Amino acid sequence: MASPTAALSKVRTFDALEDKQAKKLARALAEAQDTTVFVNGTALQLPAAAQQVLLEALRRLSEGEAVSIGTPELLLNTSQAAQMAGISNSYLRKLTDSGIIPVEYRGTHRRIRPASIEAWLASREQPPTGRQDDKSQN
Repeated sequence: MASPTAALSKVRTFDALEDKQAKKLARALAEAQDTTVFVNGTALQLPAAAQQVLLEALRRLSEGEAVSIGTPELLLNTSQAAQMAGISNSYLRKLTDSGIIPVEYRGTHRRIRPASIEAWLASREQPPTGRQDDKSQN
């Protein structure tokens, strides 16, 4: 089975540094043996993953590049989404065509967020709301 596709969301882009600032940062990074981070005057010990992200962003800024940061979100193809929902592919396509389950297109391919499938499944578990039958009120 194919792997889920990732799409970036909540992307923020930061402009490249001015040449003078970029060169100063590049020198500091070249000489750095310690990467202590201060937030409001408090020194923080970053986990390795956060340190790698920060150093990579700083390296790119020091090279005069803009930096974008985003959150990857998984997107499922119709087969994966149907399997997750426990329904057939054709029924899933009907649900996306009718707008019941939101769909995104990558070219001509449908992609569905796992959260959309979870929301649809949760909505099916709730009892229907509506008018009560007149006979039940007598």
